[in-house]
Amino acid sequence: MSADARAELTIDRLAVAGCSSRTERYIDRELSWLDFSARVLALAVDPAQPLLERAKFLAIFSQILDEFFQVRVSGLLSRMEAGLGAGADAGTPGEQLTDIRSTVTRLVDCQTRLFADDIQPSLAAVGVGLSTWEELGAEDRAHLVRVFQDQIFPVLTPLAVDPGHPFPYISNLSLNLAVIVVDPETGARRFARVKVPPLLPRFIALSDGERFVPLEQVIAAHLHTLFPGLEVESHYPFRVTRNVDLTPQEDEEADDLLAAVEMELRRRRFGEAVRLEVDDAITDEILDLLLREIGIREQQVYRVAGPLDLGGLWSVYGLDRPDLKEEPWPAVTPPALERPDGEPADFFAVLDASDVLVHHPYDSFATTVEEFIRQAAADPGVLAIKLTLYRTSGDSPIIKALIRAAERGKQVAALVEVKARFDEQANIAWARALEEAGVHVVYELPGLKTHSKIALVVRQGGDGAVRRYCHIGTGNYNPATARIYEDLGLLTSNEGLGADLTDLFNFLTGYSRRVSYRHILVAPMTLRSAVLDLIAEQAALGQRGRIVMKVNHLVDQEIIDALYRASRAGVSIDLVVRTTCGLRPGLPGHSDRITVRSIVGRYLEHSRIMAFGDGSTGPIRYFIGSADLMERNLDRRVEAVVPVEEPELAERLQQILDVCLADDVQAWTLDGTGRWTKVPTTEGVATQATLAGLAATRSRRRGDVEGLVEQRAG
Repeated sequence: MSADARAELTIDRLAVAGCSSRTERYIDRELSWLDFSARVLALAVDPAQPLLERAKFLAIFSQILDEFFQVRVSGLLSRMEAGLGAGADAGTPGEQLTDIRSTVTRLVDCQTRLFADDIQPSLAAVGVGLSTWEELGAEDRAHLVRVFQDQIFPVLTPLAVDPGHPFPYISNLSLNLAVIVVDPETGARRFARVKVPPLLPRFIALSDGERFVPLEQVIAAHLHTLFPGLEVESHYPFRVTRNVDLTPQEDEEADDLLAAVEMELRRRRFGEAVRLEVDDAITDEILDLLLREIGIREQQVYRVAGPLDLGGLWSVYGLDRPDLKEEPWPAVTPPALERPDGEPADFFAVLDASDVLVHHPYDSFATTVEEFIRQAAADPGVLAIKLTLYRTSGDSPIIKALIRAAERGKQVAALVEVKARFDEQANIAWARALEEAGVHVVYELPGLKTHSKIALVVRQGGDGAVRRYCHIGTGNYNPATARIYEDLGLLTSNEGLGADLTDLFNFLTGYSRRVSYRHILVAPMTLRSAVLDLIAEQAALGQRGRIVMKVNHLVDQEIIDALYRASRAGVSIDLVVRTTCGLRPGLPGHSDRITVRSIVGRYLEHSRIMAFGDGSTGPIRYFIGSADLMERNLDRRVEAVVPVEEPELAERLQQILDVCLADDVQAWTLDGTGRWTKVPTTEGVATQATLAGLAATRSRRRGDVEGLVEQRAG
């Protein structure tokens, strides 16, 4: 792709969603989400990224859009059908949907052209072919014929549509072929649907393992074997996205809640259709049939001039071609948690002496958080382990450690959030496995999701004294996401924090009515009011005030209004917001002392940090935790935010914030019109490379790791 053509695919041209907001005070939340997806897509445009990384970002962009339609667009459609009016930050649902369609169309067009004109030919030039069936030679076709006969044909189920066969249900996110077949004897034309099996790879590898063909094209080339004796007149791929919002009754008891969620999971498969993706060449006849039978409007149709569902590029990214990928930064173990011989330190002895801050993925999740739970499960002095599980992976060592602890007679309690969106089925399975092992499994409180990331270990030492050890984090207890999500966690034996977590777990598992805590800020009880008070304290200082926040989302209007007031009072405010931001920065006389930036890179920025003060009127107050600044987090979820007070750890948090604010490689800035702009590179400060280097300097393997980080950053 030429430089001029690539320039057309930049965020400046495509992501103007924020400009469409209809209020001066707030930026539309839904369009802000699409702006984030555009920043991800910009990584796929960037020629400095390795080729398979660029393909990966195309896949991530597709998955972000899938979630956006399943959750956000479905909600807007429900509001429109219910006749609800405009929100404070946007137009009416109908106006928002119009803006969304315009923006998504531009972004998908960018993705399609980028794949066809740049990434696909660039990969082919280095031996990774993404071919069509028509481009294959005889030998490659013969190989795919064998693959089809052995692996694909046995699992296909063609479904005819005629008076005796009603139109089949099209499941959520399934890829399908719409086929017209003709009876050569009678001339009768019939419609049939062939579902592309979701358990098979989206792209089928050829014999060399480095060239691929879309699965639906392999199936399309063999339709005659599915409809023997008939002529295949035409075929077109299509894909349906459905509403997946789960809304079981909030007042269910635990056993009933589990059953209710399972019922809603079954209903999810039959949710209302919210998007229909079709091949750009589809005929009006077939499109009209799909619209009628699926029950969707023409305004919800998205024509794509290329392969549907490029989320399937993850299978290509899995190719063993390290020359086409970023080398992983080496995860290290903080020296306090590692002995000189490289073996794990005694975590309880370490935490008796001082707190430890861990920063993933630069600090290894396996040798820090997982090792903490593993040692707790094995230590004969540990009496109890309590943990919240919002999302975890199928092979989680933490789950296995909890089971072993219960089998050894320890009191183990796990609060499992069975309504964690898209992880409900996995969480139900783990909840039952834990229960069978004797773990006390508790589900969320009525009307509240438990989103806090907390663990509590109660241990009796050799002197007979009982102490409490805690982990309070910003990320899930999930070893898979811990390798790609940036998160923070505090390991501590602070008695006040231990008492707070004890009270919080009693609230979660029992009937405690405690609404105040010694140190931690807890939603929905104290967090909102505490954040508002902290902002107001800085506003009272005027130009001596200082606020820095790093969050994933900032859309709560009460918090935004408080930040506006602080800005008008003279407070300097810097915000690092990864995804959605409803605040308009830089408006003269209103928010002209507020800056907003976003860091987008190889890792998903996921930590939440808040800092209040500039050090001139007292110590800067730092907090980390699980909560974003959204109404749902502040009012309808159980969240835990902890102060970080040890000077050395507070200095590390300030270091992270300083790096984010100095970034001119991965950073974007937001202006008052709602437009995101890439920060020009002058100093070459890249947040994630810099933080990897800082983790290396703290490692016992400092020399080896520092050299590797410097080499890769270069």
